[in-house]
Amino acid sequence: MTDVKAKEILKNKFWIIEDANHGKKIGTLSKDENNHYMYCCTSQPRIQRNGSITEYYNCLKDLKEGIGGEILWSNATISDASTVSKEIYNLLTSTVPYNAIYDLKRKFALFTKSKKSKSLYCAGYFIIHFDKGWVKSFCPKLVTLEKYEHKGPFKTELEMRQELSRANR
Repeated sequence: MTDVKAKEILKNKFWIIEDANHGKKIGTLSKDENNHYMYCCTSQPRIQRNGSITEYYNCLKDLKEGIGGEILWSNATISDASTVSKEIYNLLTSTVPYNAIYDLKRKFALFTKSKKSKSLYCAGYFIIHFDKGWVKSFCPKLVTLEKYEHKGPFKTELEMRQELSRANR
């Protein structure tokens, strides 16, 4: 099997996976705080099993076996723009957060996207139950969560995807 290159996007949390020989993106890899890995394949059928394009691995050894080749890790390159924190209360946000507050009643980390904005967003990953079913959401508006049934916040995309899988059964 061919080796893959893992280009770090978020330090020790998220990588873009490329074919090491051709540089073509073949998927993404994320790791949760328990060192479990989630690999999402976008175009490489050799890594897909059982018709699934998402695989979960309990440890790095299992991940290497699942990929069937060596993983060449590259560290994230930090630019000035990426040094600005995009998280509040240990939950990731989609933009640089302003006016951060914590809603104790609902256990939501809330923020606005600009200093003068009045629209509140909830940090983290959620799943929301719309008429068509459960869908994933990253930093949804507070008014959306007030209107629809939801679960979250989840600290990682992996946790959110696992809960989405359970909700859709």
